[in-house]
Amino acid sequence: MPIVALGLNHQTAPLALREQVAFAPEATSAALAELAAESGIREAAILSTCNRTELYCNVDEGQEKAPAEWLHRHFGLGPAKLESYLYRHSEAEAARHMFRVAAGLDSMVLGEPQILGQIKVAYQLAVAAGSMQTRLNRLFQSAFAVAKRARTETRIGSSPVSVAFAAVRLASQIFADLRQATVLLIGAGDTIELSARHLMEAGVHRMLVANRTLANAQSLAETYAAKALTLAEIPTHLADADIVIASTASREPILGLAEVKAALKIRKHRPMFMLDLAVPRDIAPAVGQLEDVYLYTIDDIGKVIDESMRSRQEAALEAEAIIDLQVSHFMAWRQALEHQGPLLALRNNGEAQRDQVLERARQMLRNGQKADDALQYLAHTLTNKLLHAPSSQLREAAMRGDVELLRAGEKLFAQQADVEEIRKP
Repeated sequence: MPIVALGLNHQTAPLALREQVAFAPEATSAALAELAAESGIREAAILSTCNRTELYCNVDEGQEKAPAEWLHRHFGLGPAKLESYLYRHSEAEAARHMFRVAAGLDSMVLGEPQILGQIKVAYQLAVAAGSMQTRLNRLFQSAFAVAKRARTETRIGSSPVSVAFAAVRLASQIFADLRQATVLLIGAGDTIELSARHLMEAGVHRMLVANRTLANAQSLAETYAAKALTLAEIPTHLADADIVIASTASREPILGLAEVKAALKIRKHRPMFMLDLAVPRDIAPAVGQLEDVYLYTIDDIGKVIDESMRSRQEAALEAEAIIDLQVSHFMAWRQALEHQGPLLALRNNGEAQRDQVLERARQMLRNGQKADDALQYLAHTLTNKLLHAPSSQLREAAMRGDVELLRAGEKLFAQQADVEEIRKP
């Protein structure tokens, strides 16, 4: 039963397509149940972020195409529209891909830490949905361990580079003095919180935080001395914003063309700098056509984050070495797992024979025979029963000159056998 990884990301697919195959947080559990119920799929997990949508599945032999077929149907996208953007990995390469993702080596911002938290959420959702069992569980646990080692044993996480950091750096290039700017933050997740932190460090004094849930906006606003708003209040305050940074899980744009036009009119067409870090997008693409708006998307941010990355690129080589080793360990575990049948059969047979001989010894005691006689019977009979089959096989191996089997016997029973003797003519 191979493990497969299937998906698309910022390197293989445009933003417009990534929007179409993004899983809304509230819909992921239902999608997991649907995916896991698909014929040929034994286990499933879904990782969906602003930069990637990926399926990790344990499938029956010959069913490697099942996850892709389900993805096409789920989003109503024919193979012709989606297929050329997908990447597929199986077994060792699937493990390598996940480990690289978890360590931040496959991210838009090399070494960024947010992806690990997103993978942990995907893991928790799969566990809660009952779609994760032994094989995928071990894959995810190994990925967590790899990410931890990569961040503690290399400098992959050195220097403050993230999408939020890159966004604030870009804003500082547009505005000569961020301290004079008013910033509207839309959302209250990790990206927005990181943006607020970097903005405060850059000296921004006036921030507005808008969120669908006012309590979440208030919690973030209190931390960064900002004003909390509901999404419905945005049009009233939009004209005050010199900079807008948006990152929510909304399936539809939060800001439309009409609201921005109205704000620009009030601002007497003073420019607005907008950063849409969400997938699907929070700001209608048409807004970017307005003369006084500078709108950047998540993909645009990727073009301005090359600075401060040299040390991380060097550390990435060290992290790749860690990943190579851990892929080998994971595949060794997979191989052992697939060959547990003989081991289980051996143990079950031994336990059955033990129970049979033990019951006979107890019967001897009930019949009044001496305890020493019962113990002698148990020890002698159980030893003979357990050693009969391997002894016979090794004896036959010696007679026919099967050195390989004798060597295996040495390893299995930790005994030295004089196999050199059978090589003599």
